[in-house]
Amino acid sequence: MSALFGQASASGDISKDVALNTPPEDGISDLKFSPQSEHLAVASWDKKVRIYEINAQGGSEGKALFEHEQPDGTKVVGAGADRAARMMDLGSGNTTTAQQVAAHDAPVRCARFVDVPNQAGQMLVTGSWDKTIKYWDLRQSTPVASVQCQERVYSMDVVNTLLVVATADRYIDIINLSEPGKFYKTMQSPLKWQTRVVTCFNDGSGFAVGSIEGRCAIQYVEEKDSSANFSFKCHRNSASQNNTNVYSVNAISFHPQHGTFSTAGSDGTFHFWDKDAKHRLKGYPEVGGTITATDFDRTGNIFAYSVSYDWSKGYAMNTTQMVNKVMLHAVQADECKPRPKAGGRK
Repeated sequence: MSALFGQASASGDISKDVALNTPPEDGISDLKFSPQSEHLAVASWDKKVRIYEINAQGGSEGKALFEHEQPDGTKVVGAGADRAARMMDLGSGNTTTAQQVAAHDAPVRCARFVDVPNQAGQMLVTGSWDKTIKYWDLRQSTPVASVQCQERVYSMDVVNTLLVVATADRYIDIINLSEPGKFYKTMQSPLKWQTRVVTCFNDGSGFAVGSIEGRCAIQYVEEKDSSANFSFKCHRNSASQNNTNVYSVNAISFHPQHGTFSTAGSDGTFHFWDKDAKHRLKGYPEVGGTITATDFDRTGNIFAYSVSYDWSKGYAMNTTQMVNKVMLHAVQADECKPRPKAGGRK
């Protein structure tokens, strides 16, 4: 089922958004808030991962940096084209050197900390263009397990025991971490074109998928919930009466309290949505460049988005005039709250 969300009543305000101090000088590939502290990690194409401390007013200070060749809020892992994942422990006082903790036979695209039932301590899972995901016990130098995927890993996310892996050729592999060595379910994306991002719902019952075709899909894991699956158009604008510009959906983030979510794309806009009401809560004006990554902080009060080249138009368009910045948007009370249900019930 494909649908177009109800339109937001008003355009959001980005005039008070605050720029991160001393941002990366090269293209920004990802960013992530700590789940336990006020730290924001930002990865970029200059081989560096920078860690910033963010205060409630949106002020920022660089705290650490490591270079390539977050479970308890103190450990930061970066995945790199050097076929390795490297970790820095901020609690150790070391702010310049990272330890290699994972290796693949091709660039590592994704890294996430996971809690595997019946395993002591958290583990690291990495996804690579070598068509595998690997689980790592950080006390060992070799992977605990490796799972072969159909194609190169493009995106990956985890919530509770749900691990979702999106690969080339639109495959989506779903893993129940109670049995981490095998796929619980494999499907092809409900969207017709290349997958850019997958992000799990807060409760682990499903996930959202974004693609290069200006569409987002809401997908539940269990068949009993399949009637709630749907997709919708977004990040599009009218070029003329008969033509529409279609942009990639590069990032999807769920609000940690409300369960509503954001999309951001190559058109340089972001939007907040209520999947249950099928309603766009708020749309925002163009920010001055393509948006490559987004995240809410642990309280849901700050929404971070990176404005940087997303390579959607190839190498030739990556000029020195391209903007590289991270903006911090203070989330207002009405921006991400879900719509009241019929009859006034919440």
